[in-house]
Amino acid sequence: MNEQAEVAQETVESGGGRVSPLRRVIRSRTARVSVVAGLVGALLGAGAVAWRTDTLPLVGGSAPCWDSLGEGTVTALFGEDREIRSEEQRLGRDHRARDLSYGECRVSSLKDGETRSQVTIRVHELDGLYGLDGDRWPAEYLEPDMVPLGKGVPGMADASRAWVAFPESCAGKRRDFTASTVVDVAWGRAGIDRDAGLSGWEEDRAALARAAVDAANGAMRSLGCTASYPAPGELPAVAGWQEMRTGPLCGIEGFALPAGFSAERREALSLERFGGFGGPARVCEVGGNLPNTYLRFTTVVDPGLADVFAQDVMRGGVHVQGLKGYGSLSETRAAYRATCATGKVVFLVEQKRAIDDVAFDLTRVMLPAYVEAEAERIGCGPEKLKIMRG
Repeated sequence: MNEQAEVAQETVESGGGRVSPLRRVIRSRTARVSVVAGLVGALLGAGAVAWRTDTLPLVGGSAPCWDSLGEGTVTALFGEDREIRSEEQRLGRDHRARDLSYGECRVSSLKDGETRSQVTIRVHELDGLYGLDGDRWPAEYLEPDMVPLGKGVPGMADASRAWVAFPESCAGKRRDFTASTVVDVAWGRAGIDRDAGLSGWEEDRAALARAAVDAANGAMRSLGCTASYPAPGELPAVAGWQEMRTGPLCGIEGFALPAGFSAERREALSLERFGGFGGPARVCEVGGNLPNTYLRFTTVVDPGLADVFAQDVMRGGVHVQGLKGYGSLSETRAAYRATCATGKVVFLVEQKRAIDDVAFDLTRVMLPAYVEAEAERIGCGPEKLKIMRG
């Protein structure tokens, strides 16, 4: 059957009406070859977890990404009148290889045969001890623009990234130094912050939040779990950049820039933004957007995420001891883990850039003050830190 005949047949099968983007099938020989080639390449890079060969949205078949993303979610992500292509891996793990990844799904929006936008959804366990999750994942998925998804949903979202954590009833009890199993959704390049004031930002954020929850529910069903999360409610507003001349740093009472700072250094650090109140993590950036920000302060109150920083806490450099925990620090990152009434909490101070060509020196200076002030704010105080010699 030639391609024109296939299109005609598709029209007949759909009752002469318009075929929805979600149910449209790429049936030409060229498309089949390109998709199979892509799947083979993905399989070679995926180890033992194979990509499904029937992943295109078949007429009358399952929805993309483990039968999770319905018509409304796909339309919210990509709009209408687009061709939608989906590729997904069968969810599973190779325990012999200590594989932390369960699988991945990609949903692409095509127009005139070209990919215009793509969402990548991963299901994986966060590794804080051996891999690079402690650096890469927080940089993308714990951002000041991130807001919590609502009561009962352990996750966060902004307009380019969203994530949801599995409950222990589905992922199993976490082992020492392993963090949560998460479903994360990525849209666009990593490290490129979108301006929250741009048109469509809130709509995109809502679409990603919905996709993350839907994908988490679908992945849990696929893995045989009975747990499910409610749809995210109305997401809170995001606080934009604000000028900080006087008053507490990052909105934290009792926390300020070190005394004796020059006027030039204070000017460089005069802008700040922070968010995540009431959520799994609160993040504050000082001095500008990543990758140009100077300082980043993170407090992770979700015990499931705390161990993504296990390597930094234990082996990050100079040892730090406190009343309720321990940590370590280097020139660029300081991490401290405390045991609070709610469980493990991690406090992180990062210096991303030198200020006025002065050496990287702020992690050592600012970690004790940050931890002590934040511990009071979240009800884990009083806390007192001591930086050990050597």
